[in-house]
Amino acid sequence: MTNEELVQIIEQTARENATKLSLNNNQLSSLPPEICQLSNLTRLSLNNNQLSSLPPEFSQLSNLTFLNLHNNQLNSLPPEISQLSNLTTLYLNNNQLSSLPPEISQLSNLTKLLLDNNQLSSLMPEISQLSNLTWLSLNNNQLSSLPPEVCQLSSLTTLYLHNNQISSLPSEISQLSNLTELSLDNNQLSSLPPEISQLSNLTWLYLSNNQLSSLPLEICQLSNMTRLYLKNNPQLSSPPPEIVEQGTQAILTYLRARLEAKG
Repeated sequence: MTNEELVQIIEQTARENATKLSLNNNQLSSLPPEICQLSNLTRLSLNNNQLSSLPPEFSQLSNLTFLNLHNNQLNSLPPEISQLSNLTTLYLNNNQLSSLPPEISQLSNLTKLLLDNNQLSSLMPEISQLSNLTWLSLNNNQLSSLPPEVCQLSSLTTLYLHNNQISSLPSEISQLSNLTELSLDNNQLSSLPPEISQLSNLTWLYLSNNQLSSLPLEICQLSNMTRLYLKNNPQLSSPPPEIVEQGTQAILTYLRARLEAKG
């Protein structure tokens, strides 16, 4: 799609007062300033293009609630993104982001944030201000730790962190009281904090391909747990491999027996 064609589409969309626009799969490398004309848009999809940046005028799309930038070449986000204050869903997966602007924390209505397959090595503390976030996905990045501030996201129900370099979890993880899914496959965890047993709503816990040697016995107290995956933890002795092979209920039964024996 040429720039002229894109401007024509934008102008037509503006004339029609449309609320939705999809520009997926068009090899777009940039967006024209005319994008600011789309003040009525609530949903904008730009996935599978070649965008490396967003123009400042993008910030004028203040009615957006849904923005999909999946599979582009973004290496940064403009601070002006904070002006998209009505956003509830933001897809940024499959880009080249190495950091996030602190201003993203001002998107107070955000409930779903996908950042998979980027180059993030850390999360800024300000992420804790996204108090309505229920879904945070950070798979396939370069995170070596989880900042305690993430644990202030008390509305989170889903937290995906598989395929990073995380070696430990903060004890504050117990504050994520609404969490139902926690994925930590393919990291470098050697232990888990006992406080993880306080995540009483947890139903899925993925811990395969780590370096765990044992689990906190208190995990057996997670009464809603239906999926606990522990495969490929070569150092794991408690529970032993033959129990792990039998699946979730066998693991929980083993841990419960150990905890009761401990008194």
